[in-house]
Amino acid sequence: MAVAMAACSLGLHLCADNSLRALEKTIWGAPVLKVSSISDTTKPCYILHKTRLSSSRITIIPRATAVTDVEGGNQDETDTVPTPVVIIDQDSDTDATVVEITFGDRLGALLDTMNALKNLGLNVVKANVYLDSSGKHNKFAITKADTGRKVDDPELLEAIRMTILNNMIQYHPESSAQLALGAAFGLVPPKEQVDVDIATHLTISDDGPDRSLLYVETADRPGLLLDLVQIITDINIAVESGEFDTEGLLAKAKFHVSYKGKAIIKPLQEVLANSLRYYLRRPSTEESSF
Repeated sequence: MAVAMAACSLGLHLCADNSLRALEKTIWGAPVLKVSSISDTTKPCYILHKTRLSSSRITIIPRATAVTDVEGGNQDETDTVPTPVVIIDQDSDTDATVVEITFGDRLGALLDTMNALKNLGLNVVKANVYLDSSGKHNKFAITKADTGRKVDDPELLEAIRMTILNNMIQYHPESSAQLALGAAFGLVPPKEQVDVDIATHLTISDDGPDRSLLYVETADRPGLLLDLVQIITDINIAVESGEFDTEGLLAKAKFHVSYKGKAIIKPLQEVLANSLRYYLRRPSTEESSF
């Protein structure tokens, strides 16, 4: 099975002809999701183009050669299908983007995932596998092959996430019923209506004097990570670091954000929350599972 990795920054382009166009334009580069124009890589702020990249423009990276068996693992159709989980973490390692993939005990060696990462211009510098009650966890530390640094491009992070999910469906077709991606590309579409039945939760809180914590929980869909960062930066709020989790049909994002180097004040918090709610357009509740 093939899978890829990520965290929180954007700038690559996935095309509707099911091919991953080589990065047509390098957009940003800065440590820990602080992104700046390539013409000025010293500015620690997240500057993106004002033209929003619609999630419909992000499609699927070419799948690996089809196989009928799980990659190095066993698959029992009679078992309860576990929830696929893909976590992209920019906080736990200062030098690399950490990706964790869980699908019960069904994941194999993920060798195709390694190759898919290399095709995106990435290196896996560390890999770890551990078991707990939720199953087998595959954890990777990823850096960009050309710089040796963590991934700081939001579109590349989304490309990594989509590669992982695409490979999940390819090698574990039973997972497609539990992934938003399965609605369009899986053998078995999700039973829930992904765009309607999953509520959106938003919370913003102070995280010290210099930054705030933004939590977003909503229905997953292709391009979501890219669009969330774009919305945030469109109102001149900087995304410093974060974590993006795909848990079946649900997406959870945690972003450290700031405005001019300070925590976001209440009026701006309202602007940010309203902008995200308007874009997401989901049933909203007050509680969050974070």
